[in-house]
Amino acid sequence: MAKLSAKEIIDSVKEMTILECKELVDLMKEELGVDPSAVAVAAAPAAGAAEDAGSANKTVVLKAAGDNKVAVIKVIKEATGLGLLDAKKIADEGGNIKENIPAADAEALKAQLEEAGATVELA
Repeated sequence: MAKLSAKEIIDSVKEMTILECKELVDLMKEELGVDPSAVAVAAAPAAGAAEDAGSANKTVVLKAAGDNKVAVIKVIKEATGLGLLDAKKIADEGGNIKENIPAADAEALKAQLEEAGATVELA
């Protein structure tokens, strides 16, 4: 018997009706002992692990612009791509500058803002 490639199998499945796909799944359960619902349950913890890896992301929060507000506005404008008025509003009111960015990028932005005279924290 000739061995089918994965692509050939997928192409064949694409041509099947829903009823034929169900019969295929039932046959796989019977012949191979494969239960698709067990695979879905096993995949769920892996998705949670990927979510935990994403928790290394940080939010850069401006607490105060400091005495050199113009320099802080320039850094905010460059980092976010905001216009001058929006960057000035963040400098005046404080708040999140960038959210959910990699920790290394957050640290670099924090350093730039602190160099410009701002008070910044990472959340």
